[in-house]
Amino acid sequence: MILPSLIVKQRLIVEQRILSVMVPARMRFMCVMMCSLSLTTSLVAEDTWLQAPIHYQTADPSDAVAELRDQLDAESLAARWDQRHGWLPWLLEELQIPESSQTLVFSKTSQQIRRISPSRPRAIYFNDDVYVGWVQGGDRIEVAATDPELGSVFYNVIQQSDSTPQIRRDRGECLACHAGGRTRGVPGLLVRSVSTMADGQPDFQQGTLTTDHTTPFERRFGGWYVTGEHGQMRHCGNCLVVPGEEPDLDTGANLKRLPDRVNVEQYLSSGSDIVALMLLEHQTQVHNHLTRAAFTARTVLHQQKTMNRAIGRSESYVNTGTHRRIRAAAEQLLRLLFFCDEAPLTDHVSGSAEFVSDFSTGIPRDEQGRSLKDLDLQSRLLRYPCSYLVYTDAFQQMPVTVLRHVKHRMKQILSERDQSEEWKHLSSADRRNIREILSATHPLFTATNWK
Repeated sequence: MILPSLIVKQRLIVEQRILSVMVPARMRFMCVMMCSLSLTTSLVAEDTWLQAPIHYQTADPSDAVAELRDQLDAESLAARWDQRHGWLPWLLEELQIPESSQTLVFSKTSQQIRRISPSRPRAIYFNDDVYVGWVQGGDRIEVAATDPELGSVFYNVIQQSDSTPQIRRDRGECLACHAGGRTRGVPGLLVRSVSTMADGQPDFQQGTLTTDHTTPFERRFGGWYVTGEHGQMRHCGNCLVVPGEEPDLDTGANLKRLPDRVNVEQYLSSGSDIVALMLLEHQTQVHNHLTRAAFTARTVLHQQKTMNRAIGRSESYVNTGTHRRIRAAAEQLLRLLFFCDEAPLTDHVSGSAEFVSDFSTGIPRDEQGRSLKDLDLQSRLLRYPCSYLVYTDAFQQMPVTVLRHVKHRMKQILSERDQSEEWKHLSSADRRNIREILSATHPLFTATNWK
């Protein structure tokens, strides 16, 4: 996190010294700013979000957890302590996160690794905006909330039976894993598949993989418990590996309940749902791309305005390089929104009916009852391959420049004016259905002329 920033500063110092003897002062500043733009653009993926205009660590968040904390501080909210789970049931209820979203990870890949094992897995609960991690006997509940301005913001809810829960914003520990290449270089989220041994330790010699909807099914879920049916397909979940031996994936396939080693009574739900896991993989990476697109736009426009002021140019001027970087980040986001390169399902997947019901509750539907949360689970994840996260504040409150481009490109793709190879997986019926659903349900598209 620190090293790349130091490298950039050292390179800029050298370039400034060279320019000081070769270039007039006004042109010298413009050259240095152009070098800075080039270097820091690549480092939107490193730590530029700690600085202006993002100010990640010092800006006040406005996400759902921050709002909950403010209500507690104002004493306008009563909390309920549970003897077995602490603040967890109350927290999920307040954040409108269904208990049925429970997924269980038994690899020691969390801050509370000493309390995690195959017999005591960590539980993850989530909705479209917030992710909650709970460990048996843990001293904290780990929470990540998606903020429209700051991306993923991390919190700890202290597990003490005080009259009021203490919600503390994390100040850097979580970013050791949640801000790097696996999260698109921004504060973000990830689901990993790792070979895990009997004590819960990952066997990193076998590698580790950040997974999403593009990951082949047979490489997913290593280190996770998975309940649900998936026919002849196989995955890496439910398996404890022995170093040097190939795991037997058949033993972990199509489990309807958790292994006996797990005391189900300790958890809010009785399973670790396969459909919840697949959706968790999808939306964590979409959130990362939403953050990256927003950070990229805000950062390069800030740099552009700084250069404009320095050379006396109109503050509203935006050069082609700035536009290009914004478009590039937007195009990467579009590929995830429209499920480009989605790994096909070769057999039917089925999970918890309760989770499917909870997942689809509250989503806007058109007159035919269709929504972007309708599941397919036969050959792909969603019936209509456009991410439901377009309804979130993280999408709708992206900077105008990037949102305008994303909307324009969505119109081109869905109206079939763009017939590029990367969108060939979207049939005419897919595009029409998505277009009709968005027109009927999404505030950004209700007045859209698709012609």
